[in-house]
Amino acid sequence: MKILITGASGFIGSFIVEEALRRGMETWAAVRRSSSKEFLRDERIHFIELNLSSEEQLRKQLKDCQFDYVVHAAGVTKCLDKRDFRRINTEGTRNLVRAIRALQMPIRRFVFISSLSIMGAIREQQPYTEIQEDDTPQPNTAYGRSKLEAEQVLATLTPLPSSPAFPYVILRPTGVYGPRERDYYMMAKSIKAHTDFAVGFKKQDITFVYVTDVVQAVFLALEKGQTGRRYFLSDGEVYQSSTFSDLIRSELDNPWWIRITAPLWLLRIITCCGEYIGRLTGRVTALNNDKYHIMKQRNWRCDIRPAQEELGYQPQVKLAEGVRRSIQWYKEQGWL
Repeated sequence: MKILITGASGFIGSFIVEEALRRGMETWAAVRRSSSKEFLRDERIHFIELNLSSEEQLRKQLKDCQFDYVVHAAGVTKCLDKRDFRRINTEGTRNLVRAIRALQMPIRRFVFISSLSIMGAIREQQPYTEIQEDDTPQPNTAYGRSKLEAEQVLATLTPLPSSPAFPYVILRPTGVYGPRERDYYMMAKSIKAHTDFAVGFKKQDITFVYVTDVVQAVFLALEKGQTGRRYFLSDGEVYQSSTFSDLIRSELDNPWWIRITAPLWLLRIITCCGEYIGRLTGRVTALNNDKYHIMKQRNWRCDIRPAQEELGYQPQVKLAEGVRRSIQWYKEQGWL
């Protein structure tokens, strides 16, 4: 079996590459010329440079290729210019799919890594209930909107005269963490420096999913996913906003700390300043307007039963174990 993985140099993509190799698949990693190959050093990996911003270029780059499976994990989570979310996440998906169809590549399954963020702040009345697949998405971030629009690109594909419906499956993970991840790592770095920062005084229910459980779902979707289905992914548990910080602190041998809980209005000021500074310096910052809406959201519950029942998805790593593995890796790599 021959598999193409876009975003292969990224956090989730690099783990998908490793699992594909473990399964003995002929594994092609799609990267940009500027992409780091720090976690793509296995000699069995075949590299291909793809320009997702151009359908014409993609046709040329893929014209001699035939893949059984495609996992589209490429995308951006932070941008200086909001328009780049749509250009990369939405239009990049559109261009890739159009090129594959134009070349009449007979792929068996196309798995798109989307996000729970496409749903936005819904079911926010207490007691919180699980976000369902048939709820109407109300994305409140530029990132979430771009991912939803990419989903809609897939949903509006019409069958070609010479081929059946495009065999896509969508995965919508909640917050993905694990070794190599950098955003949650910043929280660990802050706690090691004796500060924990939380926002808002209203109860917040948070969900997480360890990176290898996302990878598990990817390969189950390749094998069993039904065309057009969308699956939420989490570890099946619900946590409070302080749980993640408490676990990180424990794994760091309980350094003394100051836990600051700021009101939302203060976060709004901080993220507006962060976005302004980012534009001035030309450097993407985690403290941006999208971050405000993400931290403001109170309900991150989601229903993973369809993934369990239809795919056989069973989360293997709960938060305590996942944090232990992550912090251990950060220490071994000299990040902490």
